[in-house]
Amino acid sequence: MKSCLLFSPLFLLILLVTPFYNAIAQKKSLDQKVDSVLRLMTLDEKIGQMNQYNGDWAATGPITKDGDKQEQIKKGMLGSMLNVTGTDHTRTLQQLAMQSRMKIPLLFGQDIVHGYRTIFPIPLAEAASWDLPAIELSARVAATEGAAAGIHWTFAPMVDIARDPRWGRVMEGAGEDTYLGSLIAAARVKGFQGKGLGNTDAMMACAKHFAAYGAAVAGRDYNSVDMSNRQLLETYLPPFEAAAKAGAATFMNSFNDLNGVPASGNAYLQRTILKGQWGFKGFVVSDWGSIGEMINHGFVKDNYEAAMAAANAGSDMDMESRSYIQNLAKLVKEGKVKIAVIDDAVKRILRKKFEMGLFDDPFRFCNEARENEQSNNPAHITAAREVAKKSIVLLKNEKQLLPLSKDVKNIALIGPFVKAKSDNLGFWSYDWPDDTARIVTLWEGVKSKLAAGSNVLYAKGCEIKDTSRAGFSEAVAAAMQADVVVMTVGEARDMTGEAKSRSVIRLPGVQEELVKAIVATGKPVVVLMSAGRPLVFNWIADNVPAIVYTWWLGTQAGNAIADVLFGDYNPSAKLPISFPRTEGQIPIYYNYYNTGRPAKNDSDLNYVSSYIDLPNSPKYPFGFGLSYTSFSYGDIELSKPVFKPTEKLVVKCTVINTGNYDGEETVQLYIRDLVGSVVRPVKELKGFKKIQLKKGASTTVEFILTANDLRFYNDKLQYIFEPGDFKVFVGGSSASVKEAGFTLVK
Repeated sequence: MKSCLLFSPLFLLILLVTPFYNAIAQKKSLDQKVDSVLRLMTLDEKIGQMNQYNGDWAATGPITKDGDKQEQIKKGMLGSMLNVTGTDHTRTLQQLAMQSRMKIPLLFGQDIVHGYRTIFPIPLAEAASWDLPAIELSARVAATEGAAAGIHWTFAPMVDIARDPRWGRVMEGAGEDTYLGSLIAAARVKGFQGKGLGNTDAMMACAKHFAAYGAAVAGRDYNSVDMSNRQLLETYLPPFEAAAKAGAATFMNSFNDLNGVPASGNAYLQRTILKGQWGFKGFVVSDWGSIGEMINHGFVKDNYEAAMAAANAGSDMDMESRSYIQNLAKLVKEGKVKIAVIDDAVKRILRKKFEMGLFDDPFRFCNEARENEQSNNPAHITAAREVAKKSIVLLKNEKQLLPLSKDVKNIALIGPFVKAKSDNLGFWSYDWPDDTARIVTLWEGVKSKLAAGSNVLYAKGCEIKDTSRAGFSEAVAAAMQADVVVMTVGEARDMTGEAKSRSVIRLPGVQEELVKAIVATGKPVVVLMSAGRPLVFNWIADNVPAIVYTWWLGTQAGNAIADVLFGDYNPSAKLPISFPRTEGQIPIYYNYYNTGRPAKNDSDLNYVSSYIDLPNSPKYPFGFGLSYTSFSYGDIELSKPVFKPTEKLVVKCTVINTGNYDGEETVQLYIRDLVGSVVRPVKELKGFKKIQLKKGASTTVEFILTANDLRFYNDKLQYIFEPGDFKVFVGGSSASVKEAGFTLVK
């Protein structure tokens, strides 16, 4: 009988359908758990879940102190806290939550933007790697360390498209391009959330800032944004949609108003698009105080109206404005906010707490042994070095000055960053008591590479910001004794980041004067640029033989830079954002629309769209980055000159390593729709591939284009493709490409 049963059709059917029904049962089970908790909650307890306070320990934000904060936790008036880290602190507060009537656990959130214990390169630098697995790894390490310290939720990734380097928060994102930014958004979400929420090495991701924050007028932080819905849908929202599709647990509102409506009270963004069209099941948190700040916008008159506008628009959790906790109960009783709105928000929050496993064990992330283990995990240091060296962009290398020989007899290290520690970390990073030992300086990295007989000279030359030239003579003297000079200049870590917009994005202080003084010695000079944004440095760009953009690289900065300087790693990074020649060009980006009077080139001034005192082109274009070797691109081969929407177009191009080093190249694919019902950009990135080539070797890189790659939003906001003629470009940057043409037919 057993044998018959095993092979009976009925038994096989049971085997096939059981997983399906189990999946449904598990889904219902979670929904039922959420509903069972919600049914037992009072209105005040529900509103408490929608309330988030800052902790009383220093971290990455301002400190607020409420004398009754602990009592509010005990009364169930708080659903989440931010800036509370470490298993001791999180356990202490979670224990208070367990004294509440409903015993609903707290969520602990933190701005873990580019590392927690181990600091990785700033996100803009990581974007320069164009290496999605490396970017995902960075977020994976950050989540592992953060979750081990009791943190459930990171306020990252920031996926704002940014075309204005005056905006300080450009350092948090992936640059100017929608396609690249969307892929990076998904990679970072996957890295933070790992194999899924509930694992003790996973944190909830938070896609921010929703939406269009990167287009703030004049690059001034928190400023207004005014744009067409077509530009919003086509350029600024896709990275958010990519984050949502990748499973981002939460979204965060932006500070700005969008076309006159503050994001925290914007129902079009939150209800129509995010929760409606995209079907987002997570919850939305405001940015710090942004619900209350709608008063300053002139959108509401007080916190009462702010709470009404934000809740009805779809903001589920109020970070630090206290608008909800003070006003929502009255608004519900007066019928101005429906209880269904409250219930929907609370369900979304409770669901994430269940998914994180906090109802099963509120202290599952409070494991001191795991915290100690992950705080000193050597694999994380190795990962930080790998990601850092992949983020370094070689901008110039005349006469192959780089890589340097490890046997150089006398090398001078000059500049304010040579022995700097914390400035390597950049904005949105932590200062730990043992950072002095953990952070590798340029001085340490270079010395570790040199042969025993090499002599390393040092002079600071000047400070980062002040105007004293007292150290110039010592620096010149050091340079005169050297065979080669490596200089480090740039921004201090507090000069780019939130609330760090700059109208002039030049080197601060007298650093450029110091570079000029050292170049005047006639010695070979390499300049390293340490910054969180594109800077304007035209004299250096035109007069220094070798320039390396090192951004802010984190804990392993010194080792990573040394790996590149001495050729242990051949640089391969490409700029994710255009570098302007001057602030007058801003905003500047590669995928601009043509005009009725386009300039033929940078010299064309004959009644065309141009400047009379400046070229139109950037100093360094999007996608640009050199290698110690060189790459040659063959002509583009298309599988067919004409293709239909049901077909695929194969694009091929042969790339040859024509230099003297093995190297890696990011091959980039762009298109242009020549005629459309609305004007289209002169180029749009639609694909890229990183290839490794031995010197002298070649390979054929293949891309696939479909009609979906040619879609855009028309003037009716329909997402369509149109038959017609197109150009396709393949090359090593947006400005250096081969091109071919094809036609899409009905």
